[in-house]
Amino acid sequence: MYSMTTAEPITPPDISAVNLPGVLISIGVGVAVWLVASFLIGGIAKRVAAGTSFFKKPHFRWAAPALRALDHERREQRANTIGALLRSVVGVLIAALTIMYVLKNLNVDIAPLLTSVGILGIAIGFGAQQLIRDFLAGIFITLEDQYGIGDIIETSEVVGVVESMNLRITRVRADDGTIWYLRNGEILRVGNRSQGTYVPPEAPPADEPDNAHPQQAGE
Repeated sequence: MYSMTTAEPITPPDISAVNLPGVLISIGVGVAVWLVASFLIGGIAKRVAAGTSFFKKPHFRWAAPALRALDHERREQRANTIGALLRSVVGVLIAALTIMYVLKNLNVDIAPLLTSVGILGIAIGFGAQQLIRDFLAGIFITLEDQYGIGDIIETSEVVGVVESMNLRITRVRADDGTIWYLRNGEILRVGNRSQGTYVPPEAPPADEPDNAHPQQAGE
């Protein structure tokens, strides 16, 4: 009589299907691509920070608004910000592709994993909408050169000098010395008094003082 409780033997995974050379090659290629990409991004950022004329050629005219000549500190700050952003994006892409190839060479079915990662990414995206909004706004503020360190800006909340900025936060010192931390995604309107020809409004005339010696009655 056949017993329903008979347990089938557990077969171990087929180790022979693991492509160890492929794993090593995938990791090596990923590291090599990352090093080359970091070197190229670092070189471009240094050239932009130094005020290179490479991007002033006619076929780079489309990038002139984002890469026009600026003072050294501001140009260096923008170059470092854009370089860090590019390194982060390229690093995430290379790491994701390398992990996929490593798992494939380890004979792991990555289809369910990709589905789980996609669902997790959607959940994180919904939970971090404001953070993503701040980062995207910071990217466009930097690329479009809306303002930079040392500029006097006017927003709906404050008027002051930009002391520092990154992809999420802009720090502004107001006239009274107060330090304001503005989230880039919440800056809906900004005016840059350091650009263009800003003219401060004229102060209203002071009331004329009364005569020091009023005339006496009958004089």
